[in-house]
Amino acid sequence: MRKRVGRAKNTGNLAEGYHSDSMPFRTFRLVLLLALTIVAAGCSRLMRETFEYEEDITLAIDGSAVVTLSASEAALVALRGIDLKTGTHVRPDRAALRAFFDGPGVVLRTPTFSRRYGRRFVHVTLEVADVRQLPRLAPFAWSTYHFTREGDALVFRQAVGAPSGKAVSGTGWLGSERVAFRMHIPSRVLWENATTDVERGNIVAWIQPLSQRLAGVPMDLEVRMEPQSILRTTLLLFVGTIAAAATTFIVVIWWVVQRGRKAVTAAEPSRKAGVGIQSAGKPGR
Repeated sequence: MRKRVGRAKNTGNLAEGYHSDSMPFRTFRLVLLLALTIVAAGCSRLMRETFEYEEDITLAIDGSAVVTLSASEAALVALRGIDLKTGTHVRPDRAALRAFFDGPGVVLRTPTFSRRYGRRFVHVTLEVADVRQLPRLAPFAWSTYHFTREGDALVFRQAVGAPSGKAVSGTGWLGSERVAFRMHIPSRVLWENATTDVERGNIVAWIQPLSQRLAGVPMDLEVRMEPQSILRTTLLLFVGTIAAAATTFIVVIWWVVQRGRKAVTAAEPSRKAGVGIQSAGKPGR
């Protein structure tokens, strides 16, 4: 019988050529580390903190805004006083939510629902032409909104007052719940008094324990921003870059053409002189 070649000397260890310092294992460790990093980043997004009540305003330079309110039904009743039945087996009341959030000049989207911690959460998105008119709507009547220009900056201020809710039983709250007021700023943030770090350069948030919000502890939100939107600045930069590249291209083409013309002009006398010499050297007929 032929002897088998290349068998590992010690079957209890890794096969020869595949030890821990070999190229395949180093590649495997690198791929595994990269995969774990991607998974960790994804989990961090999935594990983003959720709030019992959250107002999210996407503001535009002209003062228009898209507002999304996400809250448990219990928090919506306790903080804003909506006439809404809560409970595990109670069907969602879309009609009551529409009546509570709708108003003049409001574009209201269909409310959606989710469930967390055994409680149903409501998600309502609406659009308004002027963020300063939000207090006309019952859900936002506890706040005052100011959006003005002061010098070279646009200034947004929101003062959140006391709730006007109703007593709610069987909420399942543990005392660690929090509320958040979040804003997406349309331009570069110059100054803010947010309780968290600025995210992605233009997202600011103010967070407060639910117990303090229920007790009416006031919140004063303020952001100062540049008067030009990030989108406009980006477009201007893009257009400027394209224009500069086009100008450079045209200048280079012009320079090449001019250089060619000069070379032809410089060579013309020599060519004519050579032709004259050739003509003079021919014998006459």
